[in-house]
Amino acid sequence: MSQTISRIAFIGLGVMGYPMAGHLARAGLEAHVYNRTMSKADAWVERFGGHRHATPRQAAEQADLVLLCVGNDDDVRHVTLGDDGVLHGMQAGSLLVDHTTASARLAETLDTACRERGIGFLDAPVSGGQQGAENGALTIMCGGADADFALVEPLLAHYARAINLMGPAGSGQLTKMVNQVCIAGLIQGLSEGLHFAERAGLDQTRVMEVISQGAAGSWQMENRHRTMIDDEYDHGFAIDWMRKDLAICLEQARHLQARLPVTALVDQFYADLQAMGGGRWDTSALLRRLRAFD
Repeated sequence: MSQTISRIAFIGLGVMGYPMAGHLARAGLEAHVYNRTMSKADAWVERFGGHRHATPRQAAEQADLVLLCVGNDDDVRHVTLGDDGVLHGMQAGSLLVDHTTASARLAETLDTACRERGIGFLDAPVSGGQQGAENGALTIMCGGADADFALVEPLLAHYARAINLMGPAGSGQLTKMVNQVCIAGLIQGLSEGLHFAERAGLDQTRVMEVISQGAAGSWQMENRHRTMIDDEYDHGFAIDWMRKDLAICLEQARHLQARLPVTALVDQFYADLQAMGGGRWDTSALLRRLRAFD
């Protein structure tokens, strides 16, 4: 593994990848980017400099570090193992970091494919949403080898405030699953609490101000209660993406024979919201579902 990283490739310039790649460019790294919608890659290059490429493979050629932030398992396979995937352009001694929230099994597959080519690999899903990416305040959960993690950690710090190695390949994805399981339960509990307060005739804002100082407090309560009370959901992490993540969690739970009854129930509540046309609403829209029965 090379001990210096100066040239990077970033694959996927969505709401997360766009600012994450921007932080690395601003840090002085030579940046090569690929995005399925070329106009977005062109806009990124115009803003941050660097080079846009027609395929992931071309972007990855000569790169010391390749980073991915795409949609799902199929997208990851396409940009890594496909005919024009990055693994066909990367050199031995380089490093691949996947920020996509994907399955642990895929992380293990990629780790094996990389090792066969003399390439390092980390699965490194992120938490913190678009705002966290833009502010450089993400949390990153990594799986992989100690040496690879030590090499890349200083660079990931350009867009993260917490970066932790959780174990071997796949461990980052498993930790992200725990994160999503907990968030699903928290948001449903917050939604029910706000719904109860409303039906009881309480001042919901004052209730939140009081209970947020105690054991009920959470990031969701602090950052989402106001918009939930106002029935505003055109922001944040979309329900469509949350259901994608929860499907991964529930599939992994079946494999592990772990019981996730609340997660499965909340996943169905999100399906109700999708049926209401809310696939792009923020995950906190669970309250809107409760209000629909009023």
